[in-house]
Amino acid sequence: MKFSDSRLARKPQALWVRRALFQAHLWTGIGFGLYIFVISLSGSAIVFRHEMDRALCPQIIMVKPSGPRLSDAQLVVVARQALRRFPRASTMRVEIRGPRVPGAAVEVWYLFGRGRLEQLFDPYTGQDLGDAVACEPAFVSRLADLHGNLLGGNTGLAINGVGGALLVLMCLTGAVIWWPGTARWKRSMTLRWNVHWRRFTWDLHSVLGFWLFALTLMWAVSAIYLAFPNSFYDVGDFLVTHGAGWATPHRLDVLIDWLVRLHFGRTFGLWAKVLWSIVGLVPCALIVTGALMWWNRVLRKAMGHFGEGIEPGRSTPCGPGEPSATVAR
Repeated sequence: MKFSDSRLARKPQALWVRRALFQAHLWTGIGFGLYIFVISLSGSAIVFRHEMDRALCPQIIMVKPSGPRLSDAQLVVVARQALRRFPRASTMRVEIRGPRVPGAAVEVWYLFGRGRLEQLFDPYTGQDLGDAVACEPAFVSRLADLHGNLLGGNTGLAINGVGGALLVLMCLTGAVIWWPGTARWKRSMTLRWNVHWRRFTWDLHSVLGFWLFALTLMWAVSAIYLAFPNSFYDVGDFLVTHGAGWATPHRLDVLIDWLVRLHFGRTFGLWAKVLWSIVGLVPCALIVTGALMWWNRVLRKAMGHFGEGIEPGRSTPCGPGEPSATVAR
């Protein structure tokens, strides 16, 4: 049988697999919609964290290049040597946070329990430059902390990794649900304005999900990496040992580096940051439009069709996830 004659091509809404994936997509969105909304909103806001630092922290210590820059591993060694002069040195963990703005001293965090000590180091000489200048507004730090680990340290970071995995699930199931059949696939790629608001909500959800699928999936996968980096390196080692010829340590390191760069969008110039800040709100829009469709299909009916009446017009057949309403001409 040709693909064009199959049920998948002509009427995918009738397939039980699609209906099952629709339920997985729906209930994952309902259960974790608020989480995705908060992460998306905070992520778009902190794209400009460095610009806020530059504007609000004129006391940032800048350094002059003097030879090759020390690697993060070398900086950890230098920081641990300086660690001996601090109380509780044996219980502290060292994290290299990087410079707040390009050309600035590197910020090193000594973490112990619920507290931390912040120091600045010259990334070229390894010189300890003293306490970090705490001039970043508290709301900016808290916003970044909210996005990075849900204000919960390592536990919150792990939850973010699980959230990234659930977002991957929503992306993949959404891609399957999006396919409307050969007769209507072009229509699902465009946004129509002269339709009832319920049809417009569906179209907006479908169009955003289709055109920005790759970006949303990238954010989800990179979120998993940021929470569980060792798992990625374990997979990389497996591919190098047993995988295809393209899998080399260098190529995998470059791939992971680009994944992190793309996640934050801070290394490609101002216009890229503006674009990232805008498209970073797409998961918010998908959650809102998905909630509106759920309200229209489920809650409104359960409450006795409370709300706006259906606009008279033409009925259209509906599959799982499509608006079960009469569509305006």
